[in-house]
Amino acid sequence: MRCMNNGNRNRLSLRLLTLVLLVGAACDAPAAGRVLQRLEFIEPHMGALFRIVLYAPDADTGSSAATAAFQRIKALNRIMSDYDPDSELMRLCKQPAAVPARVSNDLFDIIRKSQELARLSVGAFDITVGPLVRLWRTARRTHTLPAPEAIAAAKQRVGCQKLKLDPSRKTVTLLAPDMQLDLGGIAKGYAADAALAVLRQRGIRSAFVAASGDIAIGDAPPGMAGWKMGIASPAGDDKLAATVLLRNAAVSTSGDIEQFVDIGGTRYSHIVDPRTGLGLTDRLQASFIARNATTTDALATALCVMGTKRAIKLADSLPDAAAFLVRPGPNGNETTASRRFDKFRAPASSLPKK
Repeated sequence: MRCMNNGNRNRLSLRLLTLVLLVGAACDAPAAGRVLQRLEFIEPHMGALFRIVLYAPDADTGSSAATAAFQRIKALNRIMSDYDPDSELMRLCKQPAAVPARVSNDLFDIIRKSQELARLSVGAFDITVGPLVRLWRTARRTHTLPAPEAIAAAKQRVGCQKLKLDPSRKTVTLLAPDMQLDLGGIAKGYAADAALAVLRQRGIRSAFVAASGDIAIGDAPPGMAGWKMGIASPAGDDKLAATVLLRNAAVSTSGDIEQFVDIGGTRYSHIVDPRTGLGLTDRLQASFIARNATTTDALATALCVMGTKRAIKLADSLPDAAAFLVRPGPNGNETTASRRFDKFRAPASSLPKK
């Protein structure tokens, strides 16, 4: 575990979401009669850097809490990885079709939440997309499009209706043969939420956990209104498309800044539309704000699949949620915000000085 104090770094790029530190946030700040230290910890998990920033009464307390949070993330990865053939998720995928399999509380919980978000997004988010994701992983590696017949065959094993859950017995039934569940669009957000919960159990309230582009946020830093987060431009430069101020919330950004492949002059995203079986070619970047990172992780991906109009409609239909969409155009970025997004915008007076 790497620990960084406030003097080490003022800004760290996290895939699509750049964290902009609060102006004047010091390592020591008074809170409830105590002096709290700002501490930062980084570890690699789930194929990404997990970053924890917290305020604690002393370094030992903060380090102990961060260690416990990282241990929770590591345990979840052992359950949910689709790269580890021995993970609980992969063992579930090896079960015969139509045979109920009892799973752990964590695996059942994330699958249950995934099914709820699949229904909410009308299939734009779907963890049964694994067979298609594997085709496109090969496509990115070989720079060759998947064969139409391969996509058609994979689609026969995709669809949230092919999963059956029994909450009373904590069982999951795969209703089609050779299904492959892929939690890559929700696991990091789920892990960030779980890690933040561990910090809270340890008495750490002012903190955030960033898992690449998915961030779970607790109470604001001492003396501050919230944590300032900058949404990066999809152009891949150092510019910010927007800046938000958040506390006790979560934000995720999804798009193709880093993960894409160019085949025959067409840019295909790593995000696959479960309904068509194709990698996205519309360069839409979506940021989603909600109460927890499990939801924002899944729905940021779903909004990219849904397109601007349907994405904004979904965001506007949910309480305490907002979306910010960015599409690079010939004359610069084209942005669209849901009606509640301004509620989360950082005031211009609080933006960092250049």
